[in-house]
Amino acid sequence: MREEEKKRTSLNSKWQKVMKKRWVFPAIYLASAAIILTAVLMFQAANSTEPDLGNDTNGQGDISQGDQPAVEVTSPVENFLFPVVDVDSTVIEKHFWDPTRPEDEQEKSFVSYNGIYRPSTGIDIALKDGETFEVVAALSGTVTRAESDPLLGFVVEIDHGDNVKTFYQSLNELFVEVGDSVKQGESIAQAGTSVMNNEYTHVHFEIRKDSIAVNPIDFFNKPLTALLEEESTQVTAPPVDEEEDAPADEEEDTPAEDEEEEQDEPQESSNSDE
Repeated sequence: MREEEKKRTSLNSKWQKVMKKRWVFPAIYLASAAIILTAVLMFQAANSTEPDLGNDTNGQGDISQGDQPAVEVTSPVENFLFPVVDVDSTVIEKHFWDPTRPEDEQEKSFVSYNGIYRPSTGIDIALKDGETFEVVAALSGTVTRAESDPLLGFVVEIDHGDNVKTFYQSLNELFVEVGDSVKQGESIAQAGTSVMNNEYTHVHFEIRKDSIAVNPIDFFNKPLTALLEEESTQVTAPPVDEEEDAPADEEEDTPAEDEEEEQDEPQESSNSDE
């Protein structure tokens, strides 16, 4: 018994000596804090491994945010395309009338019907081999006109917004209807002829901004914004009478010749009096 009491006494004395040292209590506090912190971190890690499908932003869960409407992504601005599939196989039979071009080119840009000459407000596109071809939309838009015209043949009008429209005339067959939404490059009709021009199979193509025709050649492969930034100028002209634009081989009476005829009339009358 005495030996056991001596052992207990010695152990108590050793613990008392240890507890009296200055570093004991700080070490106990640090060890306790480390244990608590480790437990908290392990608890948080266990919760984070559970997938939250309701807030998945990678497209695998429901990412809806209440009743807020979805915002449509702005589509890229399109460039004006030639309204045919194979551009290299085409030829421009009639150009847009431009008053700044030489006179011989202006004469080739007039449209004649029933003795009346009118400036061309677009371009006539045909194939080099003279065959028919599919006509495609130069820009995406909405069809606002698709009908048969007694003079222009089948006609298609596409609205592209911002008061910009494209017109397709002298068509033989239509593939679209009013109200259709068409994509750029989509087939809309088959090329043909019209009463105004039945010399060759073609499509008469026009671009208009604010109802004013512009030269399509100036805007092919350019974005729609280039046309919107362009200052609009009236390029069409009133109908030109055939007599006013007579061919060069048909000589017209000049004012000088008229004066000579007027001078000859009194002389003839005086001679008759004699």
